[in-house]
Amino acid sequence: MGVRIGCGLSTEPDAREGAVEAAGAALASLEGAAVDLAVVFASGTHLAAPEATLEAAHEALSPRELIGCGAGGVLGAAHEIEDGTAVAVWAAHLDGGRATPFHAEPVEVDDAVAVAGLPELDGASAAILLADPYSFPTDAVLRELARQAPGVPVLGGLSSARTLEGTGALFAGDAVVSEGAVGARLDGLDVLPCVSQGAAPLGPELTITAADGHVIEELAGVPALEKLREVIAALRPADRRLVAHGMLLGIVTAAGKPDYERGDFLVRGVLGGDPDTGAVAVGAAVEPGQVVRLHARDADSADSDLRRALGLRMEALGGDRPAGALVFTCNGRGVDMFGGPDHDAAALDRELAGAPAAGFFAAGEIGPVGGESFLHGFTATVAIFPP
Repeated sequence: MGVRIGCGLSTEPDAREGAVEAAGAALASLEGAAVDLAVVFASGTHLAAPEATLEAAHEALSPRELIGCGAGGVLGAAHEIEDGTAVAVWAAHLDGGRATPFHAEPVEVDDAVAVAGLPELDGASAAILLADPYSFPTDAVLRELARQAPGVPVLGGLSSARTLEGTGALFAGDAVVSEGAVGARLDGLDVLPCVSQGAAPLGPELTITAADGHVIEELAGVPALEKLREVIAALRPADRRLVAHGMLLGIVTAAGKPDYERGDFLVRGVLGGDPDTGAVAVGAAVEPGQVVRLHARDADSADSDLRRALGLRMEALGGDRPAGALVFTCNGRGVDMFGGPDHDAAALDRELAGAPAAGFFAAGEIGPVGGESFLHGFTATVAIFPP
């Protein structure tokens, strides 16, 4: 039978009716196959009574497992609902694969904070992680998961909406939980991660020759600020205008790789420079020997980068239509970035040959770059499930 995935989207304001409509559309695509995992993203008035939304989704789908979260906006059926009320439902029959759900929470241990409930990921195919941005240390957890289970992709995002009472909105089975993170360990499945950081590389590659923590002291033996100014001065006027709107630095994370591709750069913001020392602070830890390259982001580069990234995944699948995809796109994209509706959803529908896809606009996106999963911004992160 193979993996089967169905997706549904509803803007019906009634919690039960909306969930039933979206879940029914998702279920229809499974052609009678059991739902092993359902993922629900709810926005607007659905967060006034999220328990009713979840109850209706359970009744319609009878899923073995269900996770999800509150969202500022959702996407599905090649459309995006960035504001207002909507619910998106993603349902999968995993054809012998397994989804093991979890709810992880921070706990105090001997005047320190630990995280309880995280699964062991060693040997897993992948993991989905949906976290509350106020109560869960996502960056630290991703670093620890990378240490424990190197190479296992973690994909997901930060919940971007809360209940009307102002509490967190994470969905674990039929319960709404207010803190921590929910997710699922996936086993026995092929999962193809796709991370489009939406930024274009500019200028030459440079090697860090002195660094401390998040501070680059030298690039190619020259004070970092001086070297970056030199690179910017040599750019075309159009590229200099892009950099003026926000300077980014791509940092190669694939250690020892002889040839660097666009997707090997972890894109982070340049936070500031010290004119006295020539040092530059960036939004990631760096060390001598790493290769960096100037980047800039605009609508055109974000569009081309997403299409390119999805195209490469389709090449890896031999052109076969995927079973479906889970999508985590930044709430800074959408109309604000592209000037019109449905950009990412339509691009996915077009580039993935109409494969069913659903997801949400996240307050931060989780996905792998260079074999390690990071928390991103302005990114479209996609978990693609081969047929």
